[in-house]
Amino acid sequence: MIGVFDSGHGGLTVLSALCQRLPRQGFIYLGDHAHAPYGSRAPGEIVELTRSGVATLFGLGCTLVILACNTAAAVALRRLQQDWLPDAFPNHRCLGVLVPMIEAVAQNPWHAVAGPDEWGRVPETLGVFATPATVASGAYLHEVAKRAPRLTVFQQACPDLAGLIEAGADAATLRAAIDRHVGDMQAQLRGTALDSVVLGCTHYPLVEHHFRAALPAGTRLLSQPQRTAEALTAYLFRHPEMKRFGAQPGLVRAYTTGDPERVTLAARNFLADSVLAGHLAFQALPHTHQVRQHA
Repeated sequence: MIGVFDSGHGGLTVLSALCQRLPRQGFIYLGDHAHAPYGSRAPGEIVELTRSGVATLFGLGCTLVILACNTAAAVALRRLQQDWLPDAFPNHRCLGVLVPMIEAVAQNPWHAVAGPDEWGRVPETLGVFATPATVASGAYLHEVAKRAPRLTVFQQACPDLAGLIEAGADAATLRAAIDRHVGDMQAQLRGTALDSVVLGCTHYPLVEHHFRAALPAGTRLLSQPQRTAEALTAYLFRHPEMKRFGAQPGLVRAYTTGDPERVTLAARNFLADSVLAGHLAFQALPHTHQVRQHA
């Protein structure tokens, strides 16, 4: 089984794309609704909550976990990969949604840097709408700059948006919030046109139609769920040992640290088969399995 972890149910957009792309693969989804949203939390909290969620999925039999949460991927993923997994779970892997998105935006693989031809390409402007924690991490700014210096990146934090989506806010409230954030982005641009936009939180595809209505016509919106599904397919081709079909190919299970009824209803909006979500507390880990702190 492959685990999919998110702070809430925004990651269901990613799970849906994964199921469509890999119909025989089994998935276990875990949403940490009890602590959602992550976007306004301190980095240390995000790291430890993400670690607990990933460890819980490992305990359910997953050997590979996808962080379907930009905040967790931007703030916690590298720490977990470098300072926790090698000691605690050396045969397990954790990947995130941010790397595939940056590769798609930059049109360069993660391990590549900008070549001489990059400097001759037409400059473009990229807008990133994300949580405060993702914006503060600078991940999109720094990683895109290394691979695609032709792109000028503007970031806009949306501190209330994921919480409004999780709470089931009405369309008028959501549209007003998105109009405000798009207006703030346009104030940063000072007349410069946006060529492309990344919705840098997996909750945001749930309100993509509001972003499309608020953004100038012709602005390209990049699909994070689709790109993540493509990247996972390529990863499993390179690492077939990570495929886990289980006794029932295509089986999808869902869990939440919050209200399972809400997650069940949300899952039915995205997944063809009915999925009943169950309640699950994070698995406790020994102190030795904590992420190592840097001096």
